[in-house]
Amino acid sequence: MKIVFLDRKTIGEDIDLTKFHAFGDLVEYDFSTSQEIPARIEDADIIITNKCNMNEETLAGAKNLKLICVTATGTNNLDKEYLEKRKIVWRNVAGYSTETVAQHTFALLFYLYENLAYYDAYVKEEKYVNDKMFTHFSKTFHQLAGKTWGIIGLGAIGKRVAEIASVFGCKVQYFSTSGRNHDSQYQEVDLQTLLKTSDIVSIHAPLTDDTLHLIGEKKLSQMKESAILINVGRGPIIVEKDLADALDRGIIAAAGIDVLDTEPMSEDNPLRHIKDSTKLLITPHIAWASVEARVRLMDIIYGQIKEFLEK
Repeated sequence: MKIVFLDRKTIGEDIDLTKFHAFGDLVEYDFSTSQEIPARIEDADIIITNKCNMNEETLAGAKNLKLICVTATGTNNLDKEYLEKRKIVWRNVAGYSTETVAQHTFALLFYLYENLAYYDAYVKEEKYVNDKMFTHFSKTFHQLAGKTWGIIGLGAIGKRVAEIASVFGCKVQYFSTSGRNHDSQYQEVDLQTLLKTSDIVSIHAPLTDDTLHLIGEKKLSQMKESAILINVGRGPIIVEKDLADALDRGIIAAAGIDVLDTEPMSEDNPLRHIKDSTKLLITPHIAWASVEARVRLMDIIYGQIKEFLEK
């Protein structure tokens, strides 16, 4: 049995894959282009990949291929019609990073909500040394308790964020982008109501035809000027040029985002010029990536291969 991991570095070099050798020969590549894939998988029985395109162009010569394991939830890189025609089974992974993404949601929020970039710089620049008063009030902030938290996308992560926000004393309301997820614990509202009445808006939805560019100029203008927008869902849910404009003009107070329209960040990204960290915090798609989540991810992949081979 030959297993080929086409883009090993996408799960981090600190994750131990030794146990996968029990299945046979494990060959690892840091990254693989579409041009490199055919030669690398021509005798593979199983492929593990995160982002590589799996289609006729890349897989035509892989005569032994039986299983593709995607180290992610999204499967936009799979040509499922072609895989079905070839009788190649595929598996993806869900639920491995719920706690980590929820945690990162609050990390983004508190950094912005309490103006921590400003206060950190204030101390590091030694303005607090021999200051006149023990407290510095220049950048005010509010307590989270009593504020309204609006959640866009009430899947597993959205529900976990709702639970934590409730513990902090927030009033939680949500908009289901699919129309399928409901929870009587929280108030379900339409998107316009959510945007108009929420102090914090966090996005936890997948990218679909319904969510593509869901938040643009019109929707941003419906939000409170004091509102903070968090996106840990998918980058293209927000129209980035409209978000940049909204931040420049003070239409909303701040945004914390972990996902972008194009990843890695492109040179022409309209958010690049915003250097004020009290207005904008961008992290490089790390919300899912705690060590525990990545270990859990590969444990699930291991289990999927084991189950497949035991059939």
